[in-house]
Amino acid sequence: MQPEAVRLLCGDALQSVQQLPAGKFNLIISSPPYNIGKSYERSDKLTLEEYTAWQETVAEALVNTLAEDGSICWQVGNYVKDGELVPLDIIFYNIFKSLGLRLRNRIIWRYNFGYNADRRFSGRYETVLWFTKTDSYKFNLDPVRIPQIYPGKRHSAAKGERAGKPSGNPRGKNPSDYWEFSADKDFKENPVWDIPNVKAGHPERTDHPCQFPVELVERCVLALTDPGDNVLDPFVGAGASVIAAEKHGRVGFGIDKEPEFIKIASERLALLKEGALPLRPLGRPVRRPQANERVATTPAEWLAVSEV
Repeated sequence: MQPEAVRLLCGDALQSVQQLPAGKFNLIISSPPYNIGKSYERSDKLTLEEYTAWQETVAEALVNTLAEDGSICWQVGNYVKDGELVPLDIIFYNIFKSLGLRLRNRIIWRYNFGYNADRRFSGRYETVLWFTKTDSYKFNLDPVRIPQIYPGKRHSAAKGERAGKPSGNPRGKNPSDYWEFSADKDFKENPVWDIPNVKAGHPERTDHPCQFPVELVERCVLALTDPGDNVLDPFVGAGASVIAAEKHGRVGFGIDKEPEFIKIASERLALLKEGALPLRPLGRPVRRPQANERVATTPAEWLAVSEV
């Protein structure tokens, strides 16, 4: 293994993970390839069975590197072939469960923009599976609390000595497993983990074709690790996981087989250390266009269609 000062490794995920020390990482978080034909998958496209077998070997190696009190957060979408959809979280649940891990949450990440389908509803969410290795795991709620919806709500008379006292926590509410990052207004109107995916106009966008937003990683890092802990991403891509780890005082390690992605991640990590990396602020509400903005105005060409 290379020294800890070297955060990014260019190489095959399985081979690289097999070289890592057992029990080293407090959090393993990644969004693995979905095997759907992205540019970095075209040279080695697999059948669903081959893909599953490969990911089983990677998962087994990862579990060996996980600390006893550690967590794995696996963010996945869907595999689609000939119009038929397979939710990858079903496959990965069975993989990690067979390795003895315990599922703590199946988190929904909702976003506004994505692939528009013609013969099925357009997909607008993916999932994060949070597993732990044992029942003794880290969970730091305070750093990720969100404001109470009803801060004035009090316990009823049936609650005995708690009757009449505020029923919520003054430090804030536990986020649900339907994630939303806005701190106030957007939460009350739309209680979801509503984080924009990295598309055109997003400040974090790079040349990576399927980029992971940093703020999605941040909540996992803050809740499931302590400062100084080790965080591993075996499919690091544009570097969101190591950036989130570095930003919050953790030690990030990333692996990717594509040299150009390692270069992007390395450059972004350097910019973060200089305080010059463009990032979407954690907790900023998702922007909704005003009714009078051009992008929110129905085109004249559509009006004739709607009248038919």
